[in-house]
Amino acid sequence: MKTYKNFKYFFLIITSMGVLFSGYMSSVKLFSKTCAFGETCPLFLGMPACYIGFILFLSLFLVSLLFILNKRSPQIISKKLLFISFLGVIYSLNFAVPELPKLFQDGPSAYFFGLPTCVMGSLFFVIIFIASIIFYTKARKT
Repeated sequence: MKTYKNFKYFFLIITSMGVLFSGYMSSVKLFSKTCAFGETCPLFLGMPACYIGFILFLSLFLVSLLFILNKRSPQIISKKLLFISFLGVIYSLNFAVPELPKLFQDGPSAYFFGLPTCVMGSLFFVIIFIASIIFYTKARKT
């Protein structure tokens, strides 16, 4: 049986980064009532979009933790990562795509990370989703 060691660490690291990023955004919004980095705060069902992003990243992190701890089979983990990251991509692109014209208008220097935060969050989800597809195809073969 394969150990999938590289996948385990990759998913743990990248989902941790997503949790830290969205957690920071969410905590700034929650405690200061303003959006981090002076950007606009899109809403989803009346809540800041970063709150849902945090929940999605936290879910991915918890699945990654189960994977590290060998609590579920790689086949089950791969399906969960694939499904949650797919939801994350669909969700985040709804906020990232409208920000792209403003990025080209204002330029990267207008943003703390060189990209709008919704685009950054979306990139995390896309990276996790692509890695999940690769992991899913490998896990299915075992």
